Amino acid sequence: MRTTNQKIRTMMLLIAILGASVCVNAQNQTKPVAAVLGIDSKGVIQDGESISYMVRLEMEKANVYNVMDKYDVAEGVKKNNIDLTTCFGKSCVVASGKLLGVDKVITGSVERFGEKIIISLKVIDVKTEAVEKQDATEYLNLQPELQKMIMISVQKMLGLTTDQNLVNLLINYEMPVASPKTQLNLNGPRMGGSMMFGDAAKILTGQESKGGYNMFPVMFDFGWQQEWQYLSAGNFQALVELIPMISGMESGKFIPSVTFLNGFRMGKGGWEFAFGPSFRIVKKIDGFYDTYNLMGNGENEWYITNEWNVTDTTGGYLHALTNPYPITKRIDSRGTAYLSTSLIFAIGRTFKSGYLNIPVNFFVSPRKEGTTFGFSFGFNIQKKKHIE
Repeated sequence: MRTTNQKIRTMMLLIAILGASVCVNAQNQTKPVAAVLGIDSKGVIQDGESISYMVRLEMEKANVYNVMDKYDVAEGVKKNNIDLTTCFGKSCVVASGKLLGVDKVITGSVERFGEKIIISLKVIDVKTEAVEKQDATEYLNLQPELQKMIMISVQKMLGLTTDQNLVNLLINYEMPVASPKTQLNLNGPRMGGSMMFGDAAKILTGQESKGGYNMFPVMFDFGWQQEWQYLSAGNFQALVELIPMISGMESGKFIPSVTFLNGFRMGKGGWEFAFGPSFRIVKKIDGFYDTYNLMGNGENEWYITNEWNVTDTTGGYLHALTNPYPITKRIDSRGTAYLSTSLIFAIGRTFKSGYLNIPVNFFVSPRKEGTTFGFSFGFNIQKKKHIE
């Protein structure tokens, strides 16, 4: 009984395999037979024969036609004395298709124009001599990615779905923001120094008992730059930069700051200009300047409001005089923490050594209390982005 069941299962399996084979053969027989003939090649590394092989491979992967094997094409071409290196016109490829006995012929060209690679492909019906399908697409001049460009062109020509992310990476006129040609990413550590001038420098170096910080006028800065590119075209980049920094460590202080910059990087030399707001926490307090030396410690000395103690003995009575000076808020180490803002303008250039990028920037921050000048530099290693 078991032997009979095994025989039945074996027969059913053989029938299923035979049926599937018949279906596949029937499906293949219903597909038109197509031959990839000469593909013209100009200005690219690969020759016409190599490009024809790429097109044939992508046509086979598309599984729309029964693509004639390259050896069969070579044998038929040799037998009928067809020169594929010059046979690109419609009449020639149609005549060649008739001699090869195929239903469709695929031809086209791959040419470089400046910083573009233009791939043009078409499917011609041998019987009607009409162009059934065609596509012409411009790509970035990324010759190592030519196989992927041909894949996209074949898919577009046959009306198949394409990988939009890959299209954006290879076709810059449709998606200039994603152009990898000019992309330079400078994420990495930053360090440098800054120096204050004006009243801010006096406060910074002043005694703490008088509201100063007892610091050096020159501060060391250390932080990180994170950037996001939102436009890339030609040798021009537009980007947003976030730079958190820590300053004052050489004086035993911890002064954090955050700067947002809108930057423009241009030219092959890596020149950059940027501007934007900077935010930091500072201490401020209400006080006054003793313009007329009423406190007796010198003209224009700074005092906080509760330090006013000038008295008068007019009429034989001791009484306090009203403070005649305007009250203003100023940076003072005895004060309350406030969020301080300023505007920064920066210019710089990126130097390269192999994969090593070294950005160097100079900046200025003008403020009423005093202007700050500084510089920063950093480094990172950025390898060329590989397109998958």
